[in-house]
Amino acid sequence: MIETDKGRAALASTEKVTRGHGLLEGFLARQRRAMAERLIPEESRSGRILDIGCGTFPLFLASTRFAEKHGLDRVAGPETIARLKEEGISLTHHDVEASATLPYEDKHFDVVTMLAVFEHIEPRALTLLTAEIHRILKPGGVYILTTPNAGTESILSVLSFLGLVSSEEVGEHKDSYSRESVRARLREGGFAADAIQTGLFEFGLNIWARARK
Repeated sequence: MIETDKGRAALASTEKVTRGHGLLEGFLARQRRAMAERLIPEESRSGRILDIGCGTFPLFLASTRFAEKHGLDRVAGPETIARLKEEGISLTHHDVEASATLPYEDKHFDVVTMLAVFEHIEPRALTLLTAEIHRILKPGGVYILTTPNAGTESILSVLSFLGLVSSEEVGEHKDSYSRESVRARLREGGFAADAIQTGLFEFGLNIWARARK
């Protein structure tokens, strides 16, 4: 197991994790991964996790510890899907904006994650997608997300101009969110107000949220 984990970590460190180019993209992806790991209840790790928008390579899934791992993204290609299947990761090609209906049964997952994906989805589709996430979570399951904090658009624009973050990724942002508006979206999707927690990380530039079904 140790050798397998080391091999996955080495593979993940060499993979391109976002579209476009940015010197800090790998570092930022690892920061999001670390935050998500802290938010996952330990008892959930014996179950199933789904990472929505896992990217060109599922860095988070490759390194997290779960009994069963699933990823979903519109850029998941057949070669990557076949290769990751051998690593115990099941990837599905699916565009959540084209169809917010997720190809999974009710109450199927213990944890659903969306790391730096919230801001890439049209608001109307996001409401539908959040309701779908609520549907596929088991009772007591958790939805974990990260998204840039509202007001950081100018900072991201400068960083993309400098080649530090992907201009392609930043250019595809559909909306920006505060902690309050994230909570509002989650409530619209069916999560109870008292089951939602939010916070800031990376010097307040990013928001994390955890909602329990």
